[in-house]
Amino acid sequence: MSDACPTATRHSAVSFVAAMLARCSHAVAMAGLIGMTAPSAVATTLFVGPGQILRVPSQAATVAKDGDRVVIAPGVYADCAIWKSSGLTIEASGPGVFLVNRICAYQGIFVIEGRGTTIRGLTFANAIAPYGNAAGIKLLGADLTVENSRFANNQNGILAGGPPDSVVRVTASLFEGNGSCIGACAHAIYVGAPIALLDVTLSRFSNTRTAHHIKSRARTTIILGNLIEDGPSGTASYLIETPGGGDLLVQANLLHKGRLSDNPSTAISIGVEGISNPTDALIIRDNRFISDLPEPTLFVRNSASAPAALTGNRLFGRVVALSGPGSVDAPAEDQ
Repeated sequence: MSDACPTATRHSAVSFVAAMLARCSHAVAMAGLIGMTAPSAVATTLFVGPGQILRVPSQAATVAKDGDRVVIAPGVYADCAIWKSSGLTIEASGPGVFLVNRICAYQGIFVIEGRGTTIRGLTFANAIAPYGNAAGIKLLGADLTVENSRFANNQNGILAGGPPDSVVRVTASLFEGNGSCIGACAHAIYVGAPIALLDVTLSRFSNTRTAHHIKSRARTTIILGNLIEDGPSGTASYLIETPGGGDLLVQANLLHKGRLSDNPSTAISIGVEGISNPTDALIIRDNRFISDLPEPTLFVRNSASAPAALTGNRLFGRVVALSGPGSVDAPAEDQ
């Protein structure tokens, strides 16, 4: 998927981020966006796995201090962990680290309470709770980075709250078969608080169930260079939703709505619950959208007063480019 986001696209996205976040305070920009978290005076690498003193991740979580690195050996761990320290890096030592079938505090496989956590190379699977809102990763703290990880058959893949200056970044990760609507809906990624930024880049979403692939209440949401598709058995509602508005960049993605979609009317929805976030820039450009549905489908429904700017998108199927304020630049349709 690296070809989906050329250098020029990255540069324009960086410019967009800089402009959108210029409104934030200097403290937010330094602490939240750059993700600087002071490590402990003596950071330690903790090794987890068979043959180690720490055999499962939850044991590492009880002893990890600010700034520590946790390295998990390949294996299947029916384990969950609550991470309280800040500045942690939690990563696989090699392919094949699976965390499955168990949630902590009725919330998630990993529950993150600290600030500035990086998670790399892990698979989170089967986070299921009777109330329908368990997550592979539940963020209660702030500033989470997820890289090269996989989320399979969870209710929420990632469920994030956090303070207003928090940033969530997801890069080169895979989301398969997540989602649920038992009571409230759970999504592949759901940022449920008006944090500063959700940035999802070079990742793949497929076969989401009933709910949305990405739902964001962040004040700025960037969706760049991803593959987001229902697939032949996916029943997702929206591909992308920002229900309370906020600045939005959706660029250079391949978006595909399948015949079994639970909501055939719309692919990208903006502000359907009312505008609770400042909303100035709504940019949807250089995407390819395919609809397999027999009825007409809206590519973008904009319920905000700010105009949406649609440029360079290629639309296939029975697709209406835009409903609501905004403009559509060619090419708008390819039949």
